[in-house]
Amino acid sequence: MDSGSGGLGSEDNAPTTEALFVALGTGVMALSHRLLYVKLLIQVGHEPMPPTLGTNVLGRKVLCLPSFFTYTKYIVQVDSKIGLFRDLSPRLMSNALSTVTQGSMKVFPPDEIEQVSNKDNMKTSLKKVVKETSYEMMTQCVSRMLAHPLHVISMRCMVQFVGREAKYSGVLTSIGKIFKEEELLGFFVGLIPHLLGAVVFLWGCNLLAHFINAYLVDDSFSQALAIRSYTKFMMGIAVSMLTYPFLLVGDLMAVNNCRLQTGLPPYSPVFKSWIHCWKYLSDHALPWSNLNHLKNTVSTWPR
Repeated sequence: MDSGSGGLGSEDNAPTTEALFVALGTGVMALSHRLLYVKLLIQVGHEPMPPTLGTNVLGRKVLCLPSFFTYTKYIVQVDSKIGLFRDLSPRLMSNALSTVTQGSMKVFPPDEIEQVSNKDNMKTSLKKVVKETSYEMMTQCVSRMLAHPLHVISMRCMVQFVGREAKYSGVLTSIGKIFKEEELLGFFVGLIPHLLGAVVFLWGCNLLAHFINAYLVDDSFSQALAIRSYTKFMMGIAVSMLTYPFLLVGDLMAVNNCRLQTGLPPYSPVFKSWIHCWKYLSDHALPWSNLNHLKNTVSTWPR
């Protein structure tokens, strides 16, 4: 009876917990929107301010692009402070939908999560990590697929700042325009690289953390438990650097060839697929010839 009532209580608290996560995610998304907004404008190559001459840690003259704060001040000058929260609603809706979707799918209970303590448990614990990661991968992929149309709308609303356009002015209006011009596939441009990036990040982070905790962290070390608790976080930072190209390509495809200035020549080439975009960035993103050109340009400036 006690266990049954406890289980019922946990089920009753589930909607409250889910609502709390949605509210927390909404708050974090609203606070970080300015950072993500500036990052997207930089990703699409919008550089309204010229680079300035500066000095690196080695004392050499280098060209420095505007910082986040300089970029933010520029947006305020053009769009006022309200412009920093341009079209925040699609992002909030996308985050809420993703959170609710993941919360509605059953997750492994806490007692099934095993702390790896030594190599003897390696085979058994690895099976559990693979099983849990597989399930987490499924939930993340489903939630990303459902929320991706709102992500596309959010990206397009924000890059309108570049050409001072107003084509996408609301969620419902944007849905109608995308469906009319690109049909159903228009809502899922850039989805594949985003899914691949999420899958690589999830497996890389979980497996690396598992092997490090099992093989490199010895139980005899006094701070073993503390180190294991931070391993996954540190691996997340490291793996995110490797998966960033997937996210970059996905964001660029979301705004490419959508009849906005940012996604059309001469501002940007029209990509046939996300693989075409990946190859283009691999060939043109900061090639050595450009670096040498910048280096030679700086060397001719007066000192």
